[in-house]
Amino acid sequence: MQKLLRFAIWGFAGITLLGVLLTVVLAIAARRVGAPATIGVRDARLAACPVSPNCVSTQAERPDQYLAPLPFVGSPEAAIEAVAALVAAEPRAEIIVVQPTYLHAVFRSPTVGFPDDVEFYADETTGLLHFRSAARLGYDDAGVNRRRMEQLSAALAAQLVAR
Repeated sequence: MQKLLRFAIWGFAGITLLGVLLTVVLAIAARRVGAPATIGVRDARLAACPVSPNCVSTQAERPDQYLAPLPFVGSPEAAIEAVAALVAAEPRAEIIVVQPTYLHAVFRSPTVGFPDDVEFYADETTGLLHFRSAARLGYDDAGVNRRRMEQLSAALAAQLVAR
């Protein structure tokens, strides 16, 4: 009985240690992985979403990855300023690039710090604010990017029309 108990304790300790080590390795990897080369606006479009379910965009072709763009009144610069103010107030968000019609930010998950790239593009021609949110790592994000962008969209919608 004592051997079985010792085996169970050491087994549990080993599994716990392995889990801690894996978490540390993932946290280091999450901090070291760089932004994809596709970040940015090309020909008035944000990058296409990959086939994985960890991306949403106003320019996505697949219905399960699509969210509607937001109309804005006034200049693209004012729309991006509103976005910047909202994103700056978000926990675990870091604004990387702000340009007159574009903003790129990185949101990190609370535990391990997995990075998600979030982009906004204010298209002056159409008067629409486009956005894209995608995980840098992994395959499935359990809907985190979609929920984030739905919340940011709801917060931005009234501000953009009132300008």
